[in-house]
Amino acid sequence: MKLQETIEHQYERFREAAQSSSVILLHPESRLRSPLVARLLDSQDYHVLYYAMGPDDVSVESVIGGMTHDIADQSRLFGRHLNVLNAREQADTGMLISALVREFDDIQDKPVLLILDEYDRSDEADDVQVFVEALSNQLPDHSRIVINSRTMPRLPWVSMIAQQRAMLLQDDSIIRQDFYGALPEADYDLEVFGLGPGFVLYNGQPIDAWEGHLPRLLFFFALEKPVVTRSEICRAFWPDLDVDQAVNVFHVTKRRLHKALQFEMDILVHDDGYYYINPALSLDYDVMRFVAALMDARSHADEKPFEKWQRVVDMYQGPYLQGHDDPWILARRHDYRAGFIEALSHLAQIRLDADRPEHALGFLLRGAEEDPSREDLHRQIIRLYDNLGRRSEAAAYYQRLAATFKKSKTSLSDETQATFQEIMNR
Repeated sequence: MKLQETIEHQYERFREAAQSSSVILLHPESRLRSPLVARLLDSQDYHVLYYAMGPDDVSVESVIGGMTHDIADQSRLFGRHLNVLNAREQADTGMLISALVREFDDIQDKPVLLILDEYDRSDEADDVQVFVEALSNQLPDHSRIVINSRTMPRLPWVSMIAQQRAMLLQDDSIIRQDFYGALPEADYDLEVFGLGPGFVLYNGQPIDAWEGHLPRLLFFFALEKPVVTRSEICRAFWPDLDVDQAVNVFHVTKRRLHKALQFEMDILVHDDGYYYINPALSLDYDVMRFVAALMDARSHADEKPFEKWQRVVDMYQGPYLQGHDDPWILARRHDYRAGFIEALSHLAQIRLDADRPEHALGFLLRGAEEDPSREDLHRQIIRLYDNLGRRSEAAAYYQRLAATFKKSKTSLSDETQATFQEIMNR
């Protein structure tokens, strides 16, 4: 195949990935990353905003400043929302993201692609990684972020993929498993389970000599990203300690982690300022398998593969690190739970299409129990009760739901209330 044909094929695969993901990473091992970026810049399908990271882009402030300046030359009105922010507002991540989203909203002629080229220049900037992850969750429906990097960016790719926020594109292939690279076989045999209470088996036996929960959680934290920094770890685990104290506690926790696993190797490898799980350590991680199963089911979604979605549900053994409420854990839990509920919703629709509404109701009830905040599920349940001729159960379900929301000092949305009133008024 000629080079031009190869790039066109890669471009079409990119368009496929961009239909369902907020962030598309051009994987560092892709051979044709640069030609694809050039093809995107020449595309008539997108409104492209291009920004190449510079050597000074080691903070959000620098990135936003450079982006506003450079993109204004490409899109004349870009920057009018960002430039009016005062110093206090510019230091507020939420306000910065809101302003940037408004910049994207102003562009309505075509889908928007924000290409962040040479992204690895920001590798050391923790705040840039946090900003891009947060932005990916608030992008308008017509906007996408494209990342081109020589290294694997420090984002929680697996959880973002679980929530359908990210896709990893390696040349013309979408990566559907081994998201951070396959681990080689070794003499060690670890089975790691993050879905549920969180535990680790070595040769089939549970490891329980953790000396507290922090070493165990540190292990799971390091599994969530390709690499992490010490400052990132300290902010996640000991945000109230000063830097020196947090670093001291980190080193104590790391030694306890090594002691708990009792291997003749460092579990967390330190290299040029980054920490990551030792690549010589052979392990099987249920979260990776769960997300790989999600990707497999999505790739066959048009075929409505009941067995594949059921496999996703079977692999979900409970909320991520159940029993812990650290902010980073809650964020990951939300993403994996979204993947689980996605699978349940597909199973419910497949059963409805097969005229088996009672089975569909069971899947929806399970999803609503897993995440009571999902009013879309509650509305489907209320409608399904009504379709089954069980209006009294629909009413009882709604009343319990309203009481639960009131107890938590929130109220049901107008849409949910209207759905119930429509059923009752018929």
